[in-house]
Amino acid sequence: MSRRNLTARFLRASIAVWLVVAGLAAQTRSVTLLHTNDLHARLLSHEDGSGGFAALAALIRQERAGCGGCLLVNAGDLVQGSPVSTIYRGLPVYRIANLFGYDVATIGNHEFDYGWQRVREFEKTAKYPLVAANVVDEGGRLLLRKPYVIRKVNGVRVAVMGAVTNDLGVLTTPVLLGQWSTTPLVETVRRYAVEARAKADLIVLLAHVTDKEEVELLASAPEVPVIITGHVHRGIPAAMEREGRVLVRTKAVAEELGRLELQVDVKAKSVTSWKWRQIPVAAPAKPASDVAKAVAHWEREVSKVVDVQVAESRRAFNKAETRAIIERAMCERTGADFAFMNAGGVRDVLPRGRVMARHVWNIMPFDNKVVIGKFKGSRLPETVTAGKTVDPDREYVLATSDFSAANQSSRTELRTTGLVFSQTGPLLRDVLLDWVKAKKTLD
Repeated sequence: MSRRNLTARFLRASIAVWLVVAGLAAQTRSVTLLHTNDLHARLLSHEDGSGGFAALAALIRQERAGCGGCLLVNAGDLVQGSPVSTIYRGLPVYRIANLFGYDVATIGNHEFDYGWQRVREFEKTAKYPLVAANVVDEGGRLLLRKPYVIRKVNGVRVAVMGAVTNDLGVLTTPVLLGQWSTTPLVETVRRYAVEARAKADLIVLLAHVTDKEEVELLASAPEVPVIITGHVHRGIPAAMEREGRVLVRTKAVAEELGRLELQVDVKAKSVTSWKWRQIPVAAPAKPASDVAKAVAHWEREVSKVVDVQVAESRRAFNKAETRAIIERAMCERTGADFAFMNAGGVRDVLPRGRVMARHVWNIMPFDNKVVIGKFKGSRLPETVTAGKTVDPDREYVLATSDFSAANQSSRTELRTTGLVFSQTGPLLRDVLLDWVKAKKTLD
């Protein structure tokens, strides 16, 4: 074979290789997902200076700079957890969050804490779509307008779907949830994923779900290659993976921002590789001034109510100890023999030193009321008596919250059924505030 023929063959082979490589490059594109979950209206920074909405916004903008293929998403529970949210029923938090520049978000169970009608107000207030595929009424009508939306980024059509835990019914009192309930999580997600796949190159699920449901989604929803979750406040040390699909979750209350970098095969509609990191929301050199200004405005509105000292504490109390104090306050203020506080309702702790009204509001942001009933000892569950000896035939007075009273089952923390509470008292937060003020010193 002549040298000319060899050269021609080599050139043809080189061109063929280049075309293959170029074709692969053309069908593989990068997408970066910046994500948050369970911010819970923690507008201000934590006591160590970390966190807070202004610091989070600054970090988001830093991570977004120069990122041509970024989407910012949130996996639910934006509201409920601070006085601004409680007093103004969540709307200011959505207004401030508009400054973050979210592209899509889903709702969590705490979006319902101000009544399901307020969820519709959140949807109107948000300058980004709220999506939820499995919250419907008896006729199957969706609570939110869309189960998913499609966003095009770096040439990739990304379908972002929302879903809420099937525990919604026991995490929200019936009067607040109204006619809305959840359809089976995995089944609904898979059905909409099949529909979305015909229109999109990548499907991302924002799921406000339990850790058990996370495992079920990863194991049983192969149509969804990327899952970003909320509801479990703990972050995970490493991404969960199954057969090339990935699930991630960051810490709650603005402690972390997640960054998930994906390589997407747009032809195969799959993720070829990914890299995930959790970025701490540390005190920045320069917080986002527009967010800081908005936060300061709303904090001034509530300051006269919550920024007053109510007691002094000689030590810091952890969550279990704070829960015990709430139960003690209920007993002493109502004259009950026993009190029950669900652990999930204790949202913060009592600090050492000056105890402000704000601390109590942060511990108990919910507008739950104390309810009281009389029951024979034989009807009191172990979760109430905590191993204490009771006379099965004697009547005892039990105090709890209207939330726990409305959610009695083996699936809830109270773990009983059929207890009817005949008296309704004041807000549990006010009971705790009055008790702390009366004590003056906690030890």
